Amino acid sequence: MSQPGTDSLAPPQTATAAAVAEVDDDTGLIYQRCRWCGSVAFRKLLCPVCASSDLEDARSTGEGVVIRSAVVHRYTRIARNESLVRFPEGFMYRCRVVGAAPHLIWVGARVRPVAGTGLDAGELVVELCDSVRTIDWH
Repeated sequence: MSQPGTDSLAPPQTATAAAVAEVDDDTGLIYQRCRWCGSVAFRKLLCPVCASSDLEDARSTGEGVVIRSAVVHRYTRIARNESLVRFPEGFMYRCRVVGAAPHLIWVGARVRPVAGTGLDAGELVVELCDSVRTIDWH
């Protein structure tokens, strides 16, 4: 039988759902650090340097810097931005940047994960920390 105060109809929480909940609570990212060589990876099963499977989870601050930006029209009629983002812990990851028009995302822009978005979709969604720069043409 169920214990008082618990909902017996609630589905059990999976490891992925728990990781998404952790990301949403602190707006940080969970990444892996190799216990053998100390290198960092994001969403990997094996260390990219030494191929060890002994990875421990660590929490990132979540803020990163755009190092490459591109406007993509692939598989959809709506343009979107895909950027390569470098995180301070040492890993880079391709992310979708929201919060501005796709062509206004610049290299060097600071970004952070969007609260409330899950990692189940297979892409990391980040938003701009700073307002969009505008250049006055005279």
